Amino acid sequence: MAVVSRNIQRKKRHFRARKKIVGTELRPRLSVFRSNKHISAQVIIDVDPSSSESIGSKTICGIATYSPTLKRELDTGSDIPAAELVGKKIAELAKAQGVTKVVFDKGGNLYHGRIKALADAAREAGLEF
Repeated sequence: MAVVSRNIQRKKRHFRARKKIVGTELRPRLSVFRSNKHISAQVIIDVDPSSSESIGSKTICGIATYSPTLKRELDTGSDIPAAELVGKKIAELAKAQGVTKVVFDKGGNLYHGRIKALADAAREAGLEF
């Protein structure tokens, strides 16, 4: 039996979920990426596969723990308070762009720990999902 790494398993889960999760003009996708050292979030509009447009996707806004604006405020980028700050900031950036409703894409990760903290903070800051 072949051993499959956790990252490959996560990528398979993310691919399965992305078949169903699509960010539209009315409801963009809030995509979260978590590494061992950092966490990042982006609000993305995906092009509908059935449309004739061929531009791919468009990132409306994004923030990460390694961004210069957040790096000064954080001791480390890999803990729950850092994820909460990223969630709060991404909600502020999205609302500044006129986005209030999003679809949450957890990137194949479990809805637990830093992912849950980011989602809860974004909800408290005004995003609906």
